[in-house]
Amino acid sequence: MLAASGRVTGQGTRLTLTLARYASTSTKDKFRVLVIGGGSGGLTVANQIYDRFKAAGKPLNPGDVAVLDAAEYHYYQPGWTLVGAGLRPKTDFRRLLASLIPPHISHIAENVKSFYPETSSIKTTSGRDISYDSLVVAAGLKINWGGVAGLQQALADPSSGVSSIYSYDTCDKVRNDVDALRSGNAIFTQPAGIIKCPGAPQKIMWMAWDKYRKSGRGNDIKIDFMTGLPFMFSVKKYSDALNALRIERGIGAEFQHNLVSIDAANKKATFQKADGSTVDRDFTLLHVTPPMGPPDFIKGTPIADTVGWVEVDQATLRHVKPEFGNIFALGDCSSLPTSKTAAAITSQAPILTENLFSVVDTGKVSSARYDGYTSCPLLTGYGELMLTEFKYGFEPKESFAKYVGDQTKRRRLFYHFKKDLFPWAYWNHMINGKWFGPSGPFRPKFV
Repeated sequence: MLAASGRVTGQGTRLTLTLARYASTSTKDKFRVLVIGGGSGGLTVANQIYDRFKAAGKPLNPGDVAVLDAAEYHYYQPGWTLVGAGLRPKTDFRRLLASLIPPHISHIAENVKSFYPETSSIKTTSGRDISYDSLVVAAGLKINWGGVAGLQQALADPSSGVSSIYSYDTCDKVRNDVDALRSGNAIFTQPAGIIKCPGAPQKIMWMAWDKYRKSGRGNDIKIDFMTGLPFMFSVKKYSDALNALRIERGIGAEFQHNLVSIDAANKKATFQKADGSTVDRDFTLLHVTPPMGPPDFIKGTPIADTVGWVEVDQATLRHVKPEFGNIFALGDCSSLPTSKTAAAITSQAPILTENLFSVVDTGKVSSARYDGYTSCPLLTGYGELMLTEFKYGFEPKESFAKYVGDQTKRRRLFYHFKKDLFPWAYWNHMINGKWFGPSGPFRPKFV
């Protein structure tokens, strides 16, 4: 472990910090605030909560806020599309989790086995009991790689032509497969149901189309978008624009076609249609977005809804059951009816933070309300991007329209937001609790 840390960081000062964090992993069994998950939501909200109490003149003690996560690495997952498109190396988007947790936040390098909300406690997979005054669940979602028959075997085969941007281990295979294709059928899939960053399945498709066009391969490669959904995108305004772009660029599409199995040896993909029947499609390249769902350790617990998401109020992010009023959730694991993106977390975190602080301070939630804001910076080619922003009800909520006009227009400025600004803001501000959605570095004020 320690040698690996040294190789990854490659710098003495960073190594010292990493070793210090590993050495100070918490052995306490009671915390003021326990955050489950060290991903985008967990790190962001842990820092914001600590800062909020301090700003109110009621600072928590160092170690009162804990992040519980056994993962060795933390990933900037929106960057995996950039890797697949050949724009950035994947090492830009992975860092040791322990190195990202500041000394005043405790790190518990374990995972949850069970929730006991009636006693404000959890049990870890090692059998350790930990109690809390307030609980924040930011555990992400589960990618069901086994949900498509033959997918895992195909991803492990370098010659299969099957890849996915939805993991650190496979995102560079996307780049390799796209670069290697000279002719044939390139199919890009999206499943029915909830996935993280629902624009990503077509982002990589648009980038591949542009690469083939610019390299003179466009006439030799047929591209198809096979989606389990009945539309290109969940927001009609953007969906109409994207479908028009698809037709203009000569990309085929089949809607309500859900990938169910892959025969990599014979280069065949089987899709299930809305009526239950199946159809086989030949492929040379197949980019797969696997089905996703709530984490197994949340499903069936007292804090989960019938599907398995943490059941919170969509405005306050506090649990809907009054008896679990000291529990909050944000991000992919929550029941919030909006697209699951990092951008959504940037708007959810300050709302959750304000309401958690208010509950602790006054016994009731504040006036802070989440309107469902989320965003999908949708790459449509090299040097261009459609910046989709919307809220509950899949209604557009655009931050830049009053300055640059309709955001269905693809712009180079937005492309550099995705490629350059957002990764920088993530590592330097967001996970440190210093980025607040569309307001950027300025924490919103609540009446």
